[in-house]
Amino acid sequence: MSRLKLGMVGGGQGAFIGAVHRMAARLDGEWDLVAGALSSDPERALASSRALGLDDARSYSSFSAMAEAEAARPDGIDAVAIVTPNHVHADVAIAFLSIGIHVICDKPLAATEAQAQDIAQAVKASGKCFVLTHNYTGYPLIRHARELVKSGALGDIRVVQVEYAQDWLAEEVSNKQADWRTDPSKSGAGGCVGDIGTHAYNLASFVTGLKATSLSADLSTFVDGRRLDDNAQVMLRFEGGAKGMLWSSQVAVGNENALKLRVYGSKGGIEWAQENPNVMSFTRLGEPKQLLTRGGPGTTAEDTRIPPGHPEGYLEAFGTIYSDAALFIRAHDRDARDTQGSLLPDIHDGLAGMAFVTACVDSSSKDAAWVSL
Repeated sequence: MSRLKLGMVGGGQGAFIGAVHRMAARLDGEWDLVAGALSSDPERALASSRALGLDDARSYSSFSAMAEAEAARPDGIDAVAIVTPNHVHADVAIAFLSIGIHVICDKPLAATEAQAQDIAQAVKASGKCFVLTHNYTGYPLIRHARELVKSGALGDIRVVQVEYAQDWLAEEVSNKQADWRTDPSKSGAGGCVGDIGTHAYNLASFVTGLKATSLSADLSTFVDGRRLDDNAQVMLRFEGGAKGMLWSSQVAVGNENALKLRVYGSKGGIEWAQENPNVMSFTRLGEPKQLLTRGGPGTTAEDTRIPPGHPEGYLEAFGTIYSDAALFIRAHDRDARDTQGSLLPDIHDGLAGMAFVTACVDSSSKDAAWVSL
């Protein structure tokens, strides 16, 4: 089966996440990057595409020119990856969806809820696939944790604790990555809570299958002069009576990408941390704690690439999202039954993330008052 053809908007020289998307797309041989509007600066866009070995004819100075040209080509792209700052997502997604091209979009969905709703309407009108790259859902043990919860092994879920702590913004930082993430006109109303808090929120929902009904959020900005939050402490109430706590921080000195999840039910509990993603603890009530390993006894191995004991990590989890997206899109295009789409973060997850950010900002502005989701 031939590889799917991928285009990319954003992700040129000096960008971070674009390179991650390209590595993830290549990992399982499902995609070829063939076109790009890699920068809003035409010279940088061309230089970036040449560095990646793209044909000059498929290096575009704008996403609108790329959408029009690729839609007209008999060998045009199957999907576009959007790896721009948040405020650009909506215009790009709508442009490609409206001409019948599938979209793979970095998170969060947009800068505002209004933009997010515009994307959702475009997805519905187009009938095309939309994948949001909450890549941590691609970890094998996270997917196994989801299955444990669904199987009832944990019983009724009571407590959900999730955190994502970093320290890269613990002081004033000025570079391409920091500048747009701390600019409300590009990032949106949420800073840290939008950038990594949405990852934590999505992970809790993905594993437990629960929807939050209300929250109380205390957003802080510790670095003088910063215009968006750099620390978020959030209490959550879930449907069914479960209670949750979420902490996201980019000023937690000593933490690099410390994403952690704990879920406790009436029959058992699980604990997982991204910085050692190949091990998860599972404890049944009244029994000794078990350490489950990726692909080891008692776990599913279908999402693993190499034998147990060999570490898989961030890029592999991201690669799983791209590989599942390829299966999803192929099934869609031949009107076949999809087997992986249910595991992929989609437009509904994107809308939920935007509602989470909006509610956190609202709650914090009211002295951490409880607000409905």
